[in-house]
Amino acid sequence: MNTPSTTSTTSKQSAQSAQNPPHDPSLAHNTGGTGGASGLAGRLDQSQPYALGVFRIVVGLLFACHGAASLFGVLGGGMGGGTVPVGTWPGWYAAVIQLGAGGLVLLGLGTRSAAFLASGSMAYAYFKVHQPESLFPLQNGGETAALFAWAFVLLVFTGPGALALDGLFRGRVGAGATESRTGEEREEQATPVTA
Repeated sequence: MNTPSTTSTTSKQSAQSAQNPPHDPSLAHNTGGTGGASGLAGRLDQSQPYALGVFRIVVGLLFACHGAASLFGVLGGGMGGGTVPVGTWPGWYAAVIQLGAGGLVLLGLGTRSAAFLASGSMAYAYFKVHQPESLFPLQNGGETAALFAWAFVLLVFTGPGALALDGLFRGRVGAGATESRTGEEREEQATPVTA
């Protein structure tokens, strides 16, 4: 005879076993040997700093190329195929920001500050040049400005990832470049505490 408390306990156990099925070793060979999506997620998590580093390099390179094209006429030149006249507002200043900030982001040197400046310049370009034409980026030709602005916002919050010169100057190269620890925290980790 099932009482209400026995029925609720049995249904809770059934729900828990459905949520956490027992590990089946026969499935391990299909998923990389760790038994499911957590294995893939773990490998992806380990690769995250490197993926972020490659993302930063590509975005920085593309942004610097825009600046170089406008300033020096390389890679097809700026808008219309030429160069931007020196000192003209806002084109020449935007090109300088693109080349400088793009180069810094590419190298991973002062990434957050450079990305913040680059994001602001692309937000300005979008709202002053593109948005008055139409509301949506697809209609006003501002897709590139919007994508660059948001990509740089992402880098402001995530940092440079791996493969950045920032990590080299701080003595940390590779995946640890995304960590920001103070000298005291590093000292505490290096010095074992004995009782």
